[in-house]
Amino acid sequence: MKLSDFDFDLPEELIALRPVKPRSASRLLVSDGGKITHSTFTDLPDFLRAGDRLVINDTKVIPARLFGRRRRMSDNGETFANVEVTLLAPDGQGRWLTLCKPGRKLAAGETILFEGGLSAGIVEKGPDGVLLAFNLTGDAFDAALEEIGKMPLPPYIAALRPADDQDRTDYQTMFAERRGAVAAPTASLHFDDALMAALAARGVEFTKVTLHVGAGTFLPVKVDDVADHKMHSEWGQVSPKAAAEIASTRASGGRIIPVGTTSLRILETAARDTGEITPWAGDTDIFIKPGFKFRACDGLITNFHLPKSTLLMLVSALIGVEQTRRIYDAAIERKYRFFSYGDGSLLLP
Repeated sequence: MKLSDFDFDLPEELIALRPVKPRSASRLLVSDGGKITHSTFTDLPDFLRAGDRLVINDTKVIPARLFGRRRRMSDNGETFANVEVTLLAPDGQGRWLTLCKPGRKLAAGETILFEGGLSAGIVEKGPDGVLLAFNLTGDAFDAALEEIGKMPLPPYIAALRPADDQDRTDYQTMFAERRGAVAAPTASLHFDDALMAALAARGVEFTKVTLHVGAGTFLPVKVDDVADHKMHSEWGQVSPKAAAEIASTRASGGRIIPVGTTSLRILETAARDTGEITPWAGDTDIFIKPGFKFRACDGLITNFHLPKSTLLMLVSALIGVEQTRRIYDAAIERKYRFFSYGDGSLLLP
């Protein structure tokens, strides 16, 4: 398929810059087979059955955007220049692959100074980013990050307004436990205590998995033939407990419905070899596009995604290209709010 098959025109005013309050007041588009229903997340229990299992990503977003000054030594002494750093992934040795802006003039051996006693040496520059070695590791690094870091808002929000303290709450799900994401699993942003209680009363069950969402989720697809696109890699885990819970639901006839594309991707990764969801941990670069054979999931709760994105391709793989177009046309016509802070959908093939 061609990249143009996944394009659509979105009015800028439909890009949500803040979430609604309360979280479960977001609008909900339900696609059940060929039928489209318009509702709100508070009514989500009405569209699920007792014995269904929602699978939730428990990753926690770190304040991964840092602002510092590059220090360069020369014959004329020290010179400084402002640098914006976004953490992408750690290597386990106190070093991080990062995106630096501006990065063109950075050189290995230079130092970037931040507030809070944090600094980083530039190890090397490569096609995937700039590798930095920080002077702090472990709890000390986490504490410095909490003090001076900013939430890494998606580019389409950051281009329209800066991150602020409110985003530290708004851009974190109620399930966030395991630090490591640099982007939120945004389908879970619609959930709050009241909705969880209503779902439990309905007889819906819950399982947690982990996928540390990387900044690569926002990278544009640059090839015309989508089969040529290479996905970014992200670390995830399906624990033995999660696998057992899902197997029990399967055995009793319940549906497995991931909350978010990240939960779906890790489940389909775990089931890729055998068709059964088994305990699994590691890096996944699974690319789900039309033609993909789903082995693990019976539906999906997700937000409305960017044109020409791999996430839109995933939705199209699950419910079909034509139904996806119908859904997005209906969402635009009815002025649903799009992207990370926007409204969402329940998609049942």
